[in-house]
Amino acid sequence: MLYFQLVIMAGTVMLAYYFEYTDTFNVHIQGFFCHDNAYTKPYLGPEESSAIPPAILYAVVAGVPSVLFLLQYVSEDLDNREKIIVMGDCCYLNPLVRRTFRFLGVYAFGLFATDIFVNAGQVVTGNLSPYFLTVCKPNYTALGCQQVVRFISQQEACTGNEDDILHARKSFPSKEAAISVYAALYVAMYITCSVKANGTRLAKPVLSLGLMCLAFLTGINRVVEYRNHWSDVIAGFIIGGAIAVFMVRSLLRTHTLIVKMHMQPTKIKTKIMFLQLLFNMVLCNVTYQADISKHCWGSGEHQKFENT
Repeated sequence: MLYFQLVIMAGTVMLAYYFEYTDTFNVHIQGFFCHDNAYTKPYLGPEESSAIPPAILYAVVAGVPSVLFLLQYVSEDLDNREKIIVMGDCCYLNPLVRRTFRFLGVYAFGLFATDIFVNAGQVVTGNLSPYFLTVCKPNYTALGCQQVVRFISQQEACTGNEDDILHARKSFPSKEAAISVYAALYVAMYITCSVKANGTRLAKPVLSLGLMCLAFLTGINRVVEYRNHWSDVIAGFIIGGAIAVFMVRSLLRTHTLIVKMHMQPTKIKTKIMFLQLLFNMVLCNVTYQADISKHCWGSGEHQKFENT
């Protein structure tokens, strides 16, 4: 089972890699009208010059949940935890390490799934960014746009930088909005549903709302810098939020089943002890009615009886 999960995770990572860094999936070429005001916003430079550059966004998305998960497990009283070593298919894992890998593994899987959903939407739709015509630099004279408004669908209509044009064709949905909301909502739901430490009645909502606010500001920044439309950001919020809710619900349901499985042997042992006690009571009642002289309760254990 562990190998099967590793294969699924590896396949997800590879698919995200092909979407992000290769030309395996061609972007749909969407046309535009001459001098369309929706796509003539100024181009403020590459993503690295943004107020929230990708390096900072990805570092926060990957680092904050990892730190929070580890702090929660380290801060808990380990004496109340199970001390056995759990055996997997190929190795022995401490329960603390196993839980950490489970929660972080599910989080990472959802993060890559969000990236795949967003990239698939961008490739299929080819929606144009607000600054598309600024980087496209079409030759309106050659396209015949002087007197009439024409719809341009030729890929060769643009004369600008090819990399900037390709990036400007992938606006819907907003990847930054989807990833930021996924991370914020995942951590917020996890903290709210699973953290039971004392003194966190106000800390949990403050931390959760703070993360959601940062995700919201990330989406607002995309619109303010003319890198995405409002519809792109809203769609990204919906995709990231939906995946986060699904992953957290699946994780908590699995965790509940595991807890029940660990509690099951204790319940069975309790039932066996109850049946033994009931058997002793019935046996003593029978021997009493048969006027057997030896007492069966003594130390609480069944003793052998001899007929008098």
